[in-house]
Amino acid sequence: MSLTITLIGGPTALIEFDGFRLLTDPTFDHPGAYKLPHVTLEKLVGPAISAAQVGAVDAVLLSHDQHSDNLDNSGRDFLRHAPRVLTTIAGARRLGGDVKGLAPWDSTELTGKDGRSLTITATPARHGPAGIEPLSGDVIGFVLSSNAPGSRPIYITGDTVWFDGVAEVARRFPAGVVLPFAGAAQTRGPFHLTMDTNDTIETARAFPDATIVPVHTDGWAHFKQTAGDLRASFDTLGFGARLRILEPGVRTFI
Repeated sequence: MSLTITLIGGPTALIEFDGFRLLTDPTFDHPGAYKLPHVTLEKLVGPAISAAQVGAVDAVLLSHDQHSDNLDNSGRDFLRHAPRVLTTIAGARRLGGDVKGLAPWDSTELTGKDGRSLTITATPARHGPAGIEPLSGDVIGFVLSSNAPGSRPIYITGDTVWFDGVAEVARRFPAGVVLPFAGAAQTRGPFHLTMDTNDTIETARAFPDATIVPVHTDGWAHFKQTAGDLRASFDTLGFGARLRILEPGVRTFI
């Protein structure tokens, strides 16, 4: 399996997997504030590399379009030049154009050179506690499955907490690498909207031999836990060897 990941900032990462280049939740704006219907989000840190430096990709994997920390203004510009954009069904309706909407467990395929193919399966996600869906809107994650010999799936959680849907992904896909959207995002209520350290540990337990590569831990004021918090928790519980913390802007072999 050939895999490198470059963390750009927040939930945005360039994944180069068995000859395919994929970008998660594009956010390329400089720091600033975004007023949403129920809350204002503040971006604290700009991208480690620019959209121009990312270059061409085969697809954008957009967990959801309705929150600026997952799709900002520059990110929307990036979508216009991407050959394929995969997101929720509701998001595809809002974005229009050739954006493809997927429901959980729907799949689509990318084809490359020399018979290479990549199957992308949408996975369930819940952006906060049970009952939050009318406020948070639809979200999906993604599983990437390559037909390259010896390759194992990659699971990208999208904005979700630990719940039965994540456990079901673990039952269906023996992922070798998991990218949890962590950071314990918190806005209006006393609850978190993305994985906190406990959720991330539960996810690691569900995928017992996967490398855990967290994203969505930096760069926004509403992220309440850092990659350092994950490091401390994983080390204390004896999972530290499985955790890979990415340095923003550095292309890292996994």
